[in-house]
Amino acid sequence: MVNVISSLKMTLVEYKRVLLVTKKPGKEEFLTVAKVSAIGALLIGLIGFIINMLFAVVR
Repeated sequence: MVNVISSLKMTLVEYKRVLLVTKKPGKEEFLTVAKVSAIGALLIGLIGFIINMLFAVVR
């Protein structure tokens, strides 16, 4: 039980350290990340669609 509490305390200390280092992204950085993520999702969806169509044609 003592090990669990000690482990939990250490984990919380590590979480706090990470939160102190991080910063909120600015508007420009947020928009860039959002655009890149959207393009990536569209590409993966397009690849999946193409593969699906190829399998439909092969059948």
